[in-house]
Amino acid sequence: MASRVFSGLTTRSDTAEAASASRRLLLAASAFAVLASLGVAAPALAQSGSAAPQVKFVTSAGDFVVEVYPDKAPKTVDNFLQYVRDKHYDGTVFHRVIESFMVQGGGFDASYTQKPTRPPVAHEGRQALAKGGPKNVVGTLAMARTNDPNSASSQFFINVKDNDFLNPTPIPAGDPVAKFEYQGQTYTNVPRAQLETAPQLYGYTVFGKVVSGMDVVNRIKAMPTGAGGPFPSDVPKTQVLIRSASLLRP
Repeated sequence: MASRVFSGLTTRSDTAEAASASRRLLLAASAFAVLASLGVAAPALAQSGSAAPQVKFVTSAGDFVVEVYPDKAPKTVDNFLQYVRDKHYDGTVFHRVIESFMVQGGGFDASYTQKPTRPPVAHEGRQALAKGGPKNVVGTLAMARTNDPNSASSQFFINVKDNDFLNPTPIPAGDPVAKFEYQGQTYTNVPRAQLETAPQLYGYTVFGKVVSGMDVVNRIKAMPTGAGGPFPSDVPKTQVLIRSASLLRP
């Protein structure tokens, strides 16, 4: 066994975030390898629910529709739908596109000025998974955030591959937790609160998925990228504008 006291769960800062404080990063680069070691297998996408709210995105690259799951992540869905109702996403761009990872948008306008947002929403990743919600697999919709798990506001991303390392880490029952494995080490008798508040274990809240127009998302992910506005990389060279986002099924 390793140490009997669980420690060291601190997220290191990402250099891109430090260089541009206004940019809301999806994940600190140094955390990729740490979370990837968790290696949780991803299941198939949840079946489309007949009553799930749907939102249509009309973009300069084509249209796609997402459905969201208020029964899995109610606060996150309410937050997202309110931004839709407020027309916040109209005129924003996909400002971060990584072909082997995800496409991210919802925060910057066509001049790469960050739009004002409401207060952030509480993180619901673990709760959503516990209710049978989908993981970060191809086509799912999740909230972007900074290193603070409870910092998500308007920005979202669409997974374009199975990103297991973005999934929240389940915490075994008990207080203290009798046994917890992390990064190849085993910890024993860990106070539950210590695990529940560890930033690395939160992952990213999945709250919906693309139900039509995934070919458009794939078109966006394949676009050449480079520097744009204040961002040194990952910006589509041909700007992808969200012309409108509207509720199809409230």
